[in-house]
Amino acid sequence: MIQDLISGGGSVEDTLELWASSLRDVKGRIRSLFTQARVAASAGDFLDALLGGEPRKTGWMRAEAAGDPGPWRQQALLGRGRWDADALRDVVRDYVVEHLAADDAVLVIDETGFLKQGRTSCGVGRQYTGSAGKITNCQIGVFATYVSHKGHAFIDRALYLPKAWTSDPARMQAAHVPDTITFATKPALASAMIGRAIDAGVPFAWVAADSVYGVGEVENTLRRAGLGYVLGVNSNHWFGSWSTVPLIAGEAKDIAQGLPAGAWQRLSAGLGTKGERLYDWAYCPLADLDAEEFGVPAPGPWTRGLLIRRSIDDGECAYCTTWCPHGTSIDTLVRVEGTRWRIEEGFETAKNEFGLDHNETRSWHGWHRHVSLVMLAYAMMAAVRYHANTITPKKTKCQTRKNSSDGPSRKSGVSP
Repeated sequence: MIQDLISGGGSVEDTLELWASSLRDVKGRIRSLFTQARVAASAGDFLDALLGGEPRKTGWMRAEAAGDPGPWRQQALLGRGRWDADALRDVVRDYVVEHLAADDAVLVIDETGFLKQGRTSCGVGRQYTGSAGKITNCQIGVFATYVSHKGHAFIDRALYLPKAWTSDPARMQAAHVPDTITFATKPALASAMIGRAIDAGVPFAWVAADSVYGVGEVENTLRRAGLGYVLGVNSNHWFGSWSTVPLIAGEAKDIAQGLPAGAWQRLSAGLGTKGERLYDWAYCPLADLDAEEFGVPAPGPWTRGLLIRRSIDDGECAYCTTWCPHGTSIDTLVRVEGTRWRIEEGFETAKNEFGLDHNETRSWHGWHRHVSLVMLAYAMMAAVRYHANTITPKKTKCQTRKNSSDGPSRKSGVSP
């Protein structure tokens, strides 16, 4: 893993020192969350296990890594202990901002599934998850990832509770769900995350998300905040323009089919695992609206538009509704849309490397505590990766061997 972190000038020794100091730092940051030293020590051991090489991060595996005879301390940390997972979430967010912040950063919203058996794990039910590509028994977590040129890491999370849960008080009580929690749609959870990031002063200029979050509540939240967005919509979403020549009106898929060949550009959505992710793109500005009409804090006109991505291989299209300052280029919108891939990468890494989906607790608090600790481990590694790749190599003095011919000649050696 160390070699994976180094692509710049840092050595293995420098990176190991950075890793160790970063781990000490994050453990120090969370110490005040725990009233008892032994619980804080368990949290530190938990982080050690998440960052270790064991492929499974179950309670028994974590206990073995910590030298405990059984998983009881780990279980107590997630379940019976008294500490605030939301306070840990805020620590993670502040840590990510400290190390990865950029004014043009993108907040990416998406969800992932946690496959489960039975019906007692908080929020579990038969629902669709992209993780399995089907309707299955699972929990759904909604996440916010901060993406900048320095790296990316999760800064917020929420467990989605279907109506079958929120309408069953006994079930909610058995899973220790707080009394203040009521049914909230996934877009409502996303809007709350965006609001928390804004209130905390997190610097970002854009939000990107798929079609689950593309219309309605999230749009309104972002417009009022003066933030741009690139949000996925379905192919039958209706778009209409005014003051454009020619006028545009119709479903997204029909607008795409009617565009001339010259409207398309081949652009990269960013680097993927196999190199540049090239697609054909078209951008249709639909209307310029004055910021004052929406109470937007940033003055001047903002443009509502339609961004279309077309696959080079099969011509399949994806559609996004956009909101941006007037004059924003298609290159910028494509860059923002391309950041959505980062949260998918984050889910994969967090599950495969840090045990995001290895939570064995069934309660509301257990889910949020486990996920928040994984987020902290992920954030630490993202910061280590960024700083390791910006380490300036140590300069060494270039020494030249003295050539024997440069010495004094015999003649000079015997001269008086």
